[in-house]
Amino acid sequence: MAELLPTGRADLMRSTIPGATIKLTSGPAEIAVAFTRVLRGAGLRVPTSCTHTYAEALCSLGLDDRNSAYWSGRATLIRRPEDIALYDRAFAVFFEHRRSNVSDEPPEEPSTITIATDSDDEDGVDDGPDTAEGSDDTIELRFSTTEILRNKDFADYSPDELILAQKMMSNLRLVGSPRRSLRLGPTQHATGRPDIRRTVRSSIKAGGEPIERHFRAPTERLRRLVLVLDVSGSMEPYARALLRFVHAAVAGRQKVEAFALGTRLTRITRELNSRDPDVALRDAGQRVHDWSGGTKLGVGLRQFNDEWGVRGLARNSIVVVLSDGWDRGDPDELATQMQRLQRVTHRLVWVNPLKVTPGYAPLARGMAAALPYVDDFVEGHSIHAMQELAHVISR
Repeated sequence: MAELLPTGRADLMRSTIPGATIKLTSGPAEIAVAFTRVLRGAGLRVPTSCTHTYAEALCSLGLDDRNSAYWSGRATLIRRPEDIALYDRAFAVFFEHRRSNVSDEPPEEPSTITIATDSDDEDGVDDGPDTAEGSDDTIELRFSTTEILRNKDFADYSPDELILAQKMMSNLRLVGSPRRSLRLGPTQHATGRPDIRRTVRSSIKAGGEPIERHFRAPTERLRRLVLVLDVSGSMEPYARALLRFVHAAVAGRQKVEAFALGTRLTRITRELNSRDPDVALRDAGQRVHDWSGGTKLGVGLRQFNDEWGVRGLARNSIVVVLSDGWDRGDPDELATQMQRLQRVTHRLVWVNPLKVTPGYAPLARGMAAALPYVDDFVEGHSIHAMQELAHVISR
């Protein structure tokens, strides 16, 4: 069992924390749920919809044919070729153990697989007799809750998981590439401009002789980061988590501007300035009146360009649009405004939560119209994707 998880994950050990116990003699649906949890514990991204599909496949095919169970799981649960090897190991351990414990006569005490989750507080571990090394009829998988949330789709988050995700997002460092400022500051390089005042002041100590010379050079400043969040109905499963990401960015940096975009554009930087996430999200919710409504990306970006962007807010800045690209407006209008925006920005990034979907292609009219003017097109469905976004911003 120790080879099931990749290096760096929590070890496959007997957990002392109670978890969800699934009997190996359960029906196909229960087995599908248990195996899906094993894959998630191993680090694979398995959406809830895939779990339902796999359960329906096992209910139709049964568990007697190993090949049918294998290929139905591989077809419904695996989305990336690099996950196949990990899936094969997990399948072999899980189903071979099941087959070795299932016979025509039910055992008196059927073996169980317990899926437990690490607690952040290690002091709460109970070394009771039930978890002794001699209990060979129980196999338990132990994995980190933080690691699961890092790869879990935002659409599957519970309210409690959103709160924990807020703490993880607050640790992200959203620092863009620096730019040269018009202000001059002290420098150790003699290639800068002479600093007459400091040179004369230091010469007083040497009897008026300018023995030590000082220079000035342009300083560096952080580029402004502008976040435009789509809050339309199609983005509802992801907007609640992405709004927490936007709040973490506004609260953690000095030069961040935030906008909500639905049927109209709303500036929410002031509402998200509060360090308290609950207060900030409540104020932002009251400020945005078109939450979960329609989408007019072209009209909203035109308003942004006319009132803020082209006038200076987006100039030499990093502009990040968080949207799935579904638009009810004119795609030509969106393309025009994206072109205007790209001309003045340092980098234009588009974050699409649907990009991770297997077989995704930018077929939506809005996404297809905007993509030619995007410098970076990245995923936005999980905390891991937000970490990748922070890396893209820092380049």
